[in-house]
Amino acid sequence: MTQPATLTPDDPSPGPPRRRRAWRNTLIGWSFILPNFVGFALFTLIPMLAAFALAFLEWDSYSAPEWVGLDNFQRMWEDQNFHVALRNTLYYAGGHIPLTLIAALMLALVLNQRIRGVQFFRTAAFFPYITSLVAVAVVWNMLFNPTAGPVNQVLEALGVSEPPRWVASTDWAMPAVIVTSVWRDMGYYMVLFLAGLQTIPKEYYEAAKVDGANAWHRFWSITLPCLRPTTFFVLVMLTIQSFKILDLIVVMTDGGPGRATLVLAQLIYREGITEGQFGYSSAIALVLFVIVLTVTVVQFRINERRSAT
Repeated sequence: MTQPATLTPDDPSPGPPRRRRAWRNTLIGWSFILPNFVGFALFTLIPMLAAFALAFLEWDSYSAPEWVGLDNFQRMWEDQNFHVALRNTLYYAGGHIPLTLIAALMLALVLNQRIRGVQFFRTAAFFPYITSLVAVAVVWNMLFNPTAGPVNQVLEALGVSEPPRWVASTDWAMPAVIVTSVWRDMGYYMVLFLAGLQTIPKEYYEAAKVDGANAWHRFWSITLPCLRPTTFFVLVMLTIQSFKILDLIVVMTDGGPGRATLVLAQLIYREGITEGQFGYSSAIALVLFVIVLTVTVVQFRINERRSAT
């Protein structure tokens, strides 16, 4: 007499219990990601799509939207405020990105050493990033005060007869904002570089020392190549952050003096919230989005080519 076949753990079981278990696992997975997806859709995706549509409309929130096609972009091309804001945004990004990147990397290299009190210094370097932005802006405005600020007092003590007027000067207001922003942000990116440095095997440095490589050669041939993924991530994040700068400039200079620190994000706010020109404001936002997207894509392409070589 033959024995009835029995199912082993490896045999498929298409019965209802397995299907119910698969559905339960699927629902559990969706339950984890659904709240975040709903929040992203409600507060990011839908407003972003609406802003893209508004870029081709004229709407002041009091009357019905009116289709104007490319009129908003033509107006933007002829608007001197847009050109000034674009130039100032590029100026800020050109100063903030490399200075923050270099400062964060140097700070991470120093605080990656075995020195006494290193935990305290790491915390102190990161603390400005979590400090109230209003407090940071007010303190740095006091430091940059043209007449009573410590910065100019130090410069005068060093022999500078006419120190800059900083935030009160059209030439020096943006450099003052960049210095403040670098000081505030470098601690956060220092933490990212520290994480990258601590993943580099120590055997690499020991082998390089045996081969006679000095500190500069070890940094150039080991540290920088091993930090390439971290550096690329920091560069992308810094680029996005720099192009959408708004809060620090609003508190420190409010776009002044004159239009010396007016940036695209602030122009979007003024035209949309203050002036009620939501269509024109959305058109500027769309151009800013395209600029950031283009720069980011170029960075990804360059990184892919370097990784392939």
